[in-house]
Amino acid sequence: MARSSLTREEVLAAAAGLVRQHGPQTLTMRKLAAELGTAVTSIYWHVGNRESLLDALVERTVQEMGTLRPTGRVPATRIVSVARGLRRELRARPHLIAMVHERGLTERMFLPAQQALAHEVHAAGLRGARAAAAVRAVQFHTVGFLLVERNRERSPVQSPAEGDLWSVSTADDDPALARALARPADPDRLFVTSVRALVDGLLTGGTTSGGTAE
Repeated sequence: MARSSLTREEVLAAAAGLVRQHGPQTLTMRKLAAELGTAVTSIYWHVGNRESLLDALVERTVQEMGTLRPTGRVPATRIVSVARGLRRELRARPHLIAMVHERGLTERMFLPAQQALAHEVHAAGLRGARAAAAVRAVQFHTVGFLLVERNRERSPVQSPAEGDLWSVSTADDDPALARALARPADPDRLFVTSVRALVDGLLTGGTTSGGTAE
C-alpha cells in the first residue's frame, strides 16, 4: 500500500541514502519508490523527473556541507576541528560529492568551510595574503589527504606489503622507525597529527595568543 503522507525531504533523504550506497548510476525512480513504499507517480510529484531529482540532491549536498561548525577554545584547535569535520563529511558522501563536482559547484560547496577557516585565522592574528594562504593550505591538505586515503583503500593487495619492506637497513638504522612503519597506518591519527603540525606552522608569528593546538 502506497504511503499518503510523503514529504519532499523524505524523498531526497532516501535518494541520498541510495546514492551513498550504490552510486547515482543505480538510482531509478522505481527503486526509490520501492525504498519508500510508495508509487512512482508520488516520487515524480515531489521531485519531478530523475534529472531534477539529481539536481536537488546536489543542492542538498552543498547545503549540508555548509553546516560545519568549529569547536575548541583557541583558533588553532578550532581550525583543526574544521579540517576534521570537512574530511569526515567528504568521506561520508563520495558519490554525492562527485555529483557536485560534475555540476561545477565544488567551489561553492567549499565556501562555508573556507569562511569558517578565515574567521579562525583572523582570530589567530593573520590577515591578507597570509590568511588566504593558511585557509587554502588547510583545505588543500584535507582534500589531498582524503584523495590519498581513498586511493590506498581502493588499491589492489600489495606484494610485498608495506610491512614487509621495512627493516633496520631500509629505515636508516632506526629499529623503532622500522617497527612503526611496518605497522598499518592509522589514517585518523595521522590526519590529526599532520593537520595540527600544518596549523601550528601556519599560525607561528600571529599577533594573538592561542597559536598552538590543544
